[in-house]
Amino acid sequence: MTEIRTFTEADRGELRELFGWAGEGSPTASLWGHQESEAAVYLDPYMDIAPDSLYVAVVDGALVGYLAGCLDDSALPSEGARMSAAIRVHRLTLRARPAAFFARSVRDLVGAAIRKEPTAGGFADPRWPAHLHINVASAARGTGAADGLMSRWQDRLREAGSPGCHLQTLAENTRAVRFFERMGFAKHGETPLVPGLRYDGGRLHQQTMVWSP
Repeated sequence: MTEIRTFTEADRGELRELFGWAGEGSPTASLWGHQESEAAVYLDPYMDIAPDSLYVAVVDGALVGYLAGCLDDSALPSEGARMSAAIRVHRLTLRARPAAFFARSVRDLVGAAIRKEPTAGGFADPRWPAHLHINVASAARGTGAADGLMSRWQDRLREAGSPGCHLQTLAENTRAVRFFERMGFAKHGETPLVPGLRYDGGRLHQQTMVWSP
């Protein structure tokens, strides 16, 4: 039996652990190879600033997934600002794996500029001001955890009178794209290159998706 509930402060430690391994094997399992700083960008702000829009999936008493949502992007520092802070606080340019990632990102940006190829960035559109990140352990597939988290978030958006929600995934993550489409999201816009990111040696591209109640 899968339980979907709102995050509580008592979940913080276990949720940080889940963040570190839930996406193993996926294209976004890790971005620059430093879990603490990645959590500072993609998890901690939701626990600290928007805990009432953070939901967890529980199976047999253990956390197996979470959805970090925000009703309005303006309620959180931008992703770019969070990333800049993480680079500074955790001195990522002095760490081998993150430094290699950022150097590769610079090369990708330069190459994309020469080819006049678009690169990934933030999303701002008043039609879809809410956003989400979802992560579910592979072992929890088939338990209803992912569906339950998304349904709970969509109910919250309806109750809050939100005009819509966006998310950003990877075009190459076809499993995720199919799941979001099944939950009512539609592809939106181009699929620009994500600088620095690689999976099985290949470059990856951002896929924005949107949903309206």
